[in-house]
Amino acid sequence: MGIRALLSQPLARYIVQRQKNWIARSIEVQEKWRKDLVKKASNTQFGKDHFFKDIRNYNDFKEAVPVHDYEDLKHYIARVKQGEKDILWPGQPLYFAKTSGTTSGTKYIPISSESISNHIDSARNAILTYIDETGKAAFLDKKLIFLSGSPILTDTGGVLTGRLSGISNHHVPGYLRANQMPSYDTNCIEDWETKLDRIIDETLDQPMSLISGIPPWVQMYFDRIIERTGKKVKDVFPDFSLFIYGGVNFEPYKAKLFESIGKRIDSLELYPASEGFLAYQDSQQDEGLLLLLDTGIFYEFIPVEHFFDENPERLSISDVELGCNYAVIINNNAGLWGYSLGDTVKFVSINPYKILVTGRIKHFISAFGEHVIGEEIEKALRYAMERHPEVEVVEFTVAPMVNSEAGGLPYHEWLVEFATLPVNPEQFAADIDRRLTELNIYYKDLIEGNILRQLQLTSLRKNAFIDYMRANGKLGGQNKVPRLSNDRKIADELTKMNRL
Repeated sequence: MGIRALLSQPLARYIVQRQKNWIARSIEVQEKWRKDLVKKASNTQFGKDHFFKDIRNYNDFKEAVPVHDYEDLKHYIARVKQGEKDILWPGQPLYFAKTSGTTSGTKYIPISSESISNHIDSARNAILTYIDETGKAAFLDKKLIFLSGSPILTDTGGVLTGRLSGISNHHVPGYLRANQMPSYDTNCIEDWETKLDRIIDETLDQPMSLISGIPPWVQMYFDRIIERTGKKVKDVFPDFSLFIYGGVNFEPYKAKLFESIGKRIDSLELYPASEGFLAYQDSQQDEGLLLLLDTGIFYEFIPVEHFFDENPERLSISDVELGCNYAVIINNNAGLWGYSLGDTVKFVSINPYKILVTGRIKHFISAFGEHVIGEEIEKALRYAMERHPEVEVVEFTVAPMVNSEAGGLPYHEWLVEFATLPVNPEQFAADIDRRLTELNIYYKDLIEGNILRQLQLTSLRKNAFIDYMRANGKLGGQNKVPRLSNDRKIADELTKMNRL
């Protein structure tokens, strides 16, 4: 065992013990963060506008700070971008994380000198927690690859600006940097396909042990390796033992990824966002993600069914319940206040607090009153794939079809790119549909009431989603295709590309 692996073990024990300490005081820790955040920001422009000095308790906080999205905070962020200080958080941000928004265009998410540790230390602690539980650390002495965006940063009002993954690249610990792949020059390549070919050039003859990235882009990396070598990934990288991912549900990609690898390996799920690193998988024994309650974020939760109410109920961590879907609201030490992430989660444990990411608050289908969410369609697809083990799915999205050319009842169209087609596509679609009716009572009522007919499956040609992302300038990096839409914009583009 090499020096990195040896030194990681006592550090892992220390981190896990600290983790246990704050887990035991979760509610107290969250209340402390609420008070500390308000106190520190009381003299900022936002703090003055929202009477932070008069806040005495959580009820006061909810009265003073409304729920915001990026558009609501945009005028404050515009002032920060112009170089003004003490607007949302004392001083100026250390970075802006640049991210694409569906309604707001490009977003500039502040990261402060205090909040950067949330991003960097949480990623480190996820790996150390894995080492402590499994005793596996030898991978640290081999090569590690993080498929990420470019680390090139620009200047916005005196603040360094770039993609979160690129910003994080500048904070890789020195003891890992020598093992990190790809090279800095390759990582700076903007065109994803050119970059991918260069990454393969650099990594093919290296002892890769850890590979990290969003599953569809990692799959693209694996596909190119197999095309070039004619071998499974395990035969190209015999030391590959840990796959780290985040950003999307792994289940739809798992079968094809492991088939490409040629063996089962450990995987570790992270829940990072530009706004904060929220959770990570702290055990290989269960699927829940440990919610990070002591890293500079005060969390609030709104029951999904009330999110669009005029005055939705907001809950602190002490009031959440198991199995309920909540929209996530954060307040952090970079100056985001009452900020709706747009994600939905449900708690699978409250001692400690563990979550599953269930979808996006705006990514649902309710064209007919069914309110189908991401978690439900992913569970339905997984159910069908278990009953049709030959099936491998590359990517998929779902959209409503209100007026079909053939007439008849409306339906949900599932646009799926298969690596391996179902032997019986009609039965595969029926199995998805049956499971969806079990998961969503509104959908069931619409099917049984002859308002909707059974979903229709549209098989897309190879690389349909890659071509769609390329055409929209979103190929590679941290970009993802929405699972669900309430309109047919994405579906119609994919259908058009499918004919090309």
